[in-house]
Amino acid sequence: MAVIIEAQADQLIRLFNSTFQTTENTVLVAGSAEPIYRPASNQRQHNEVVFAHGYARSALHEIAHWCLAGKVRRHLTDFGYWYAPDGRSPEQQALFEKMEVGPQAIEWYLSLSAGIGFEISVDNLSGAEQPNRPQFAHAVVERALERAQEGWPPRAVLFATVLQQYFSQPLVTFALLQQQGANMIAQEQQRYYAMLEAV
Repeated sequence: MAVIIEAQADQLIRLFNSTFQTTENTVLVAGSAEPIYRPASNQRQHNEVVFAHGYARSALHEIAHWCLAGKVRRHLTDFGYWYAPDGRSPEQQALFEKMEVGPQAIEWYLSLSAGIGFEISVDNLSGAEQPNRPQFAHAVVERALERAQEGWPPRAVLFATVLQQYFSQPLVTFALLQQQGANMIAQEQQRYYAMLEAV
């Protein structure tokens, strides 16, 4: 089945591959199913960051995971991580969110660099209880602010620079993250309280 790729996702593929195919032997690929990271092997020449259904947001999320993964993990399928699917227990969801704070902070940084809308993903629609989205949004914002002070992963910085130049976006500063982060948390709080009132 052919994958319909969003225009922005197609641009991300070209930018990512022109930046990392030679230096990191890694390419960005639009997949028709769930995202996955596949290291180079006898079956494939390049490491492949495969994102879901041609969506730009999925592409940035998977790129963020790749930017965070160390050298050893980049030799393992899906970086060697175990993934619990939708329908997680509260304990599994807490672990999921703990593991996702770092990648989603980087995804947000890349999204701002490309001018592409960002929304946190708690990714547990059929779980036993609804995740606390404002709490998770706050954790993502805090991690991004920490990164802005201590430094982003080098591959994330390089790709953010490429994105900012191509999409004519401003530098992602601490002040910009503070401002945008406050807006994101406020939106999530409104959404959360509206959901509680509807129950």
